[in-house]
Amino acid sequence: MGACEDELGENGYTHNEAEAIEKGTINGEANNNYIKQQQQQETKTIASTGSLQSLWKKTIWHGGSVYDAWLNAVAAQVGQVILSMPTSYSQMGYKWGVFFHLFYFSIGMYTCYLLARLYVEYRVRKERDGVDFNRHVIQYHEVLGSLVGLWAQRVALFFNIVTVGAVAVVQIIACASNAYYLNPHHNKRTWTIVFGAISMVVILLPTVHNFRIWSFLGVLTTTYTAWYMFSTSIAHGQVPNVKHSAPIDLQSFFTGTTNILFASGGHAITIEIMHAMWKPAKYKYVYVACCFYVFSITIPHSLAVYWAFGDELLHKNNAFAVLPSSNARSTAIIFMIMHQAVAFGLYIMPLNFMWEKLWGVHQSPYLVRVLVRLPVVLLLWFLALAFPFFGPLNSLIGSLFMSFSTFIIPSIAYIITFRTLKARQNEAEKPNKPRRIVGWRGMVVLNLMVVLLIFTLGTGFGSWASVKNVIDQIKTFGLFQKCYQC
Repeated sequence: MGACEDELGENGYTHNEAEAIEKGTINGEANNNYIKQQQQQETKTIASTGSLQSLWKKTIWHGGSVYDAWLNAVAAQVGQVILSMPTSYSQMGYKWGVFFHLFYFSIGMYTCYLLARLYVEYRVRKERDGVDFNRHVIQYHEVLGSLVGLWAQRVALFFNIVTVGAVAVVQIIACASNAYYLNPHHNKRTWTIVFGAISMVVILLPTVHNFRIWSFLGVLTTTYTAWYMFSTSIAHGQVPNVKHSAPIDLQSFFTGTTNILFASGGHAITIEIMHAMWKPAKYKYVYVACCFYVFSITIPHSLAVYWAFGDELLHKNNAFAVLPSSNARSTAIIFMIMHQAVAFGLYIMPLNFMWEKLWGVHQSPYLVRVLVRLPVVLLLWFLALAFPFFGPLNSLIGSLFMSFSTFIIPSIAYIITFRTLKARQNEAEKPNKPRRIVGWRGMVVLNLMVVLLIFTLGTGFGSWASVKNVIDQIKTFGLFQKCYQC
């Protein structure tokens, strides 16, 4: 142990290793092969679409560029949660709301970077062994199973199934909640039945490649809704005798923080989005751009709605409930319903792939795969009817499941994957300058800090607050409620 420590420099690399990295000799062959493979894949895709002479396929159907990845990432990152974020601010207050917004999203960017590196590492290792992924979609649990071990695969599989499944369920609930504010003549349970049926259409989309036009629509709709909320709140002004009492107690405070945690965990489907890219190694930059864009549309509207309506939001998890009725509001509601259908499709896609692989039809003809996916949609539809608690479910998912699947597990998996000197010397991606400055030991410290902070604040305090909140909702409203918070 002592000899090993003597060999490591201040940044965690050996002298020879650091020198090789500076010269670019480590992984030169691996990097060149990977880049060459990505270029060949892009050329193959363009040639294929060109031979079909199909403008529709080129422009709408088959997307794998960094722009497609950005659209998919933004559409998955921010959706119905923008309707509950003002409530989170009413639970935390202005300063804590902005702090946790920036804090959790910063950690989200870092852990997404770790996931992106693990994906590239897995893919390069497998392709060195001659594995062909042309008809196989790489998934989160497969990456961890190969790089870390079977136990990691099982843990990742459990947490990611629950995470993406729960987020998909919330999309159906949010559709029903929004539709009720557009047409209150039907209760939310009726709307849930309607939109659960409509959501079955998304099983027709084969892969994440085919979301270009839908994700563009998702970004457009949430952008309009966020800025509508901001401008309407400012124009409306503060309600009479408005109060801003937050933070009131620990339970509401940590319920609010875990909703923000939920909002910053959109990289639960990072691996599937990366696999749909022609150059997946660039996704780490795509996600940073995604998060900065999300900042620009979520922080202003959360502050403005809380400023205008204050403590009224404590009893309304959907911001549409406090905003005055208008044509602009109706448009925003319709837009959000459209977005939630897109988000449902993005989050159910990993479950579809897992289900196909379980039944051995992942590489079967298209119609066979579509039919096999039906039970997945039906189960999520049933869960949306059983637990219609829009808002509280966000916090519950964020604290109990998303904290592990998108924050804690990637941090631990990264340390285990690159724990040996040999693994770092042969890693698929050459370390960039910031990573060389931080060094291996610095990365370990950062990862352990992420694990400690998320486990304490998110899983610990967050779970306590969100579980208690959901139990309170069940006691007050019951399961299979016709109209929650009507």
